[in-house]
Amino acid sequence: MKVYFSHGKESGPWGSKIKRLAGIAQQKGYAVDSIDYSDILDPDLRVERLLGVLGKTGEAFVLVGSSMGGYVSLVAAEQVSAQGVFLLAPALYIEGYQQQNYHPRGYVEVVHGWSDDVIPVDNSIRFANAVDCSLHLISGDHRLNSSIDVVESLFSQFLVSVDLH
Repeated sequence: MKVYFSHGKESGPWGSKIKRLAGIAQQKGYAVDSIDYSDILDPDLRVERLLGVLGKTGEAFVLVGSSMGGYVSLVAAEQVSAQGVFLLAPALYIEGYQQQNYHPRGYVEVVHGWSDDVIPVDNSIRFANAVDCSLHLISGDHRLNSSIDVVESLFSQFLVSVDLH
């Protein structure tokens, strides 16, 4: 199985958070890839890029997205058969983004920091309530760097849960 990471609007494909989570996935035997969207500002064009990559894979996969990458992963997950979707402070219900209602297929978990001043925590609460998925509200801001150990633990458990589904 492979894990595809989608970074946020102003970060890159191999930022510190993605590197740490990729390391956990690799330790558990997953292949990893992080899509580079740094040349695309439009979230829906990023979705198209991810779908193009996923259309070429013949193996089972998991999607992980942070901020805008969370939106990208979630919207793509409605059109493909991801084994699971792990979202970090996802940019959901954002004005100007094409999709405002979400209907993911497969197993979904969300992690969001209580002190996020970029994406309101209420957006993740609204989403988790609408789709009945696990939501982990943790100490931290949008980047979740101050709680990276907690994020790593949640991601590790997510991968175990994906294997059970």
